Amino acid sequence: MIVIRLDRVLADRKMRLNDLAAKVGISNVNLSYLKTGKVRAVRFSTLDAICKALDCQPGDILEYVDDEP
Repeated sequence: MIVIRLDRVLADRKMRLNDLAAKVGISNVNLSYLKTGKVRAVRFSTLDAICKALDCQPGDILEYVDDEP
């Protein structure tokens, strides 16, 4: 399973979701859905913009967790 760690990166950068939404150019609602993991897909262009705004790598935001016991 892929876990989204956007909230952790935002906290590390001391940035609010509203500020990131403005920098990336997507709605606050869509970014909130991404942050809470309620999305099934992310466009590479969106991921690129988020990484550029947060000065991070995709692996800082996305994490694979084995969901098998």
